[in-house]
Amino acid sequence: MKSKDQTIRRRTAPEDFNSIFARLRVILQKHAGTLAVADDSDGRYCLEGSPGPAVLAAWGGKLKKPIIPVAWVQIGKAYVSYHLMPLYGNSKLHDRMSKELKARMQGKTCLNFKRNDEELFKELERLTATGLAAFRKAGYVSDTTQRKMRL
Repeated sequence: MKSKDQTIRRRTAPEDFNSIFARLRVILQKHAGTLAVADDSDGRYCLEGSPGPAVLAAWGGKLKKPIIPVAWVQIGKAYVSYHLMPLYGNSKLHDRMSKELKARMQGKTCLNFKRNDEELFKELERLTATGLAAFRKAGYVSDTTQRKMRL
């Protein structure tokens, strides 16, 4: 049986998670000028954008949601997760990823980090810039100016 101390400790993110989150947040902040900051809290940072023509076509020409999530980072119980929607279905982006970065993937758009790894963070920074540019060029997200944060 778990003691109360063990349960509380598992719910609390390790100190490293805060520094990992801060570093990954900086990567996304560089792209906040053309996307909307939807959440900027101690444990989550999220960028959203307006659906582009490719999304509208996939939705049958009807706008289902005025805003779609594009990228976000958040502190979880066991890791810090970095979600990058441009990875979804983009084999060119996957081919550019190192095997070390691919090993961090969970699902199609999520990468999990438990420790600081500046080399992987630099690679992720390049991947994010390339991915967001490709996402925009493919028409998944429209160019928008930054909206006020929704809090």
